[in-house]
Amino acid sequence: MHFVIMGCGRVGSALAQGLERHGHDVAVIDQDATAFRRLGTEFQGRRVTGVGFDRDTLRAAGIEEAYAFAAVSSGDNSNILAARVARETYGVENVAARIYDSRRAEIYQRLGIPTVATVKWTSDQMLRQLLPQGAVPALTEPSGRVVVAEVPVSAAWVGTRLTALEVQTGARVAFLTRLGEAQLPGPDTVYQEGDTLHLVIERHRVDEVERLLDSTSPIR
Repeated sequence: MHFVIMGCGRVGSALAQGLERHGHDVAVIDQDATAFRRLGTEFQGRRVTGVGFDRDTLRAAGIEEAYAFAAVSSGDNSNILAARVARETYGVENVAARIYDSRRAEIYQRLGIPTVATVKWTSDQMLRQLLPQGAVPALTEPSGRVVVAEVPVSAAWVGTRLTALEVQTGARVAFLTRLGEAQLPGPDTVYQEGDTLHLVIERHRVDEVERLLDSTSPIR
């Protein structure tokens, strides 16, 4: 498949090299021709010098036959503009933009442009390690309405079937981590001490579900 990447910094060059190693055709766009040195001499894809949201530049990179477009330059405005041009003008369905400002990233996700907010991702990972309580979304779908969140569960729920937990909370168990290994629960799977649950929840109900699972008296 053909991929177009805007930005040949550390992220863009690593992404391009990784895609090419998997057998894909890759074109990389950057305003600075010297940035292409990061790709190395073995890179076989296209190197296109120009502005990533310029239509002539995008066409030179093969945007019209692209399977996916990634905007990973150092500028938020350039990334989101290029991502929107790729999707809205050229009909590329698989589009993602790196956004440094996490507040703006959430807005663009609601517009249907998947974003990676570097600072927010890092801080969320730290929050999972530091906070003994508090559900932190691990994944948010583009509209922002549904999240997959790691939610702390009271020891009172030990021995409860996960199907019963779903009924009582209205959430869905995406997967659980037990003894360091992720697994999909079956109809008879029960919550065990030390399990980590990853739940699919409507964003506005995250606090409510957290309170229910922190309860010391679940209904059996």
